[in-house]
Amino acid sequence: MKSRLVLSLLSLIALAGCTSREAESDTFQKEFIHPLNGYSQVVAVTQGKVKTLYISGQIGEGPDLEAQLRAVFNSLQNELNAGGAAFKDLVKINTYIVDYKAADLELFRNVRKEILGENDLPASTLVGVSALARPEWRIEMEAVAVVKMK
Repeated sequence: MKSRLVLSLLSLIALAGCTSREAESDTFQKEFIHPLNGYSQVVAVTQGKVKTLYISGQIGEGPDLEAQLRAVFNSLQNELNAGGAAFKDLVKINTYIVDYKAADLELFRNVRKEILGENDLPASTLVGVSALARPEWRIEMEAVAVVKMK
């Protein structure tokens, strides 16, 4: 009982020592960008001077995997721009490829390198899947970006 009282008092003292700036940084705001039927393309979470963008899976259309991959990066760029970010702000991408083959990895890496460059790449996961929401879709990519606000 005595130790709980001491811990409670220490917690109160710590809270009392917080500045209004520290208290302010504990709050965050959510913005839903491009809401669709049942989800948003992007959810932006801002806390203090940092905005994190959670970007829903972007799909590409086209006759083959390369065309669809390029379309995915184009869609991703549009959603990043809508959230006030750019490719340089990406910290994580998850990619899903239907009927994945080893040759797909080389294609993926080459297109990604062309678009994102070779340095400071985001963390990345590539998963082969049996299907996406529509049979014509071969690839889907979701992403997370972090932007420092001015």
